Amino acid sequence: MTVQSQPAHSVESTVVPVILAVSLGHLLNDLMQSLIPASYPLLKSNLGLNFTQIGLITFVFQGTASILQPLVGLYTDKRPMPYALAAGMASTGVGLVLLAHAATLAMVLLSVSLIGLGSSIFHPEASRIARLAAGMRPGFAQSVFQVGGNAGSALGPLAAAWIVLERGQISIEWFAGVAMIGMVLLAMVGRWYVTTGAARALARKSRARAATALPRAVVRFGMFMLILLIFSKFLYSVSFSSYYAFYLIERFQLTDQQALNCLFIFLAAVAAGTIIGGPIGDRIGRRKVILWSILGILPLTVALPWLPLIPNVAVAALAGLILASAFPAMVVYAQDLMPQHTGMVAGLLFGLAFGIAAFGAAGLGIMADAWGIVTVYQICAFLPLLGLAAFFLPEPRG
Repeated sequence: MTVQSQPAHSVESTVVPVILAVSLGHLLNDLMQSLIPASYPLLKSNLGLNFTQIGLITFVFQGTASILQPLVGLYTDKRPMPYALAAGMASTGVGLVLLAHAATLAMVLLSVSLIGLGSSIFHPEASRIARLAAGMRPGFAQSVFQVGGNAGSALGPLAAAWIVLERGQISIEWFAGVAMIGMVLLAMVGRWYVTTGAARALARKSRARAATALPRAVVRFGMFMLILLIFSKFLYSVSFSSYYAFYLIERFQLTDQQALNCLFIFLAAVAAGTIIGGPIGDRIGRRKVILWSILGILPLTVALPWLPLIPNVAVAALAGLILASAFPAMVVYAQDLMPQHTGMVAGLLFGLAFGIAAFGAAGLGIMADAWGIVTVYQICAFLPLLGLAAFFLPEPRG
């Protein structure tokens, strides 16, 4: 059967096994990546680093992924590379082995840049395949895909607390075995794309070309507003992923392991929030989800720096859950604005997320050295005010 003669339902059907496979790959990918910030207390102690150098590590890691992701997405939209996902996992695995043996800051920076390279390959291509397998349920597919990543990010602090902190920096190389598992899984996804997915991609591109395109001014304005919202969301998020453990240690005198356990609670809530945003966006619209998930957490973020330990951790988790529901809706919203460039759009948004996290982590590290980590959280509490920009988002399906 030629692509042109495929029935509409074959393109619009949801291929759940493929979505679950890329979600599991996302879990493995982000589990390995989350070992970097989760190991910061250990690296800070072993190498005698300050907060500015911790921020530099995040800057190199996130910056590498930020620059390359939209370029990878743009390339694979035109020339799909179904087995690139497995190659990205290989780069991450090599980076972890080098990080386990790193004795200098320069070696740490080289290792995290390789892990960032693996991320830049994985995210846009995996997101494009998830959209391709979604059929008429793009929000659902994007949420399932992203919840895998957030679950992996949540497991990273636990892995660091119970394995890396217990057995030392060298144990980081054990997680290269996770990269091997991911390579096998994602090679199977690549095989599905070769046998089935490529035909679906051609059919969907034909339909996207036939659809009435939105005016360029609407697309540009919508993307500008979306970028502003992504800045708000991910700058606040990186303050937790990179520095929340240090904040808890300084303010409440927790041990490293106790602080990482609290970080796990926050990241687990983020994972739960991710699965909510996409399906709700399929029902009520992406714009409403984006608005309430970012602006709606403002009372929580303002109160958080002043709360005692247990309420602090609980409110942080609730804020993370609500805030996380925005990103699946953001990705699908942007893909609705530019339906012929789903891989590039995903790469752009993931790249922006990593880039904002890179610069944000570096800037927050400098501020923490100058003013103290507690003051940084009091300032970051007002970042969700930028969520007001969601009122101005155009409706792409209007």
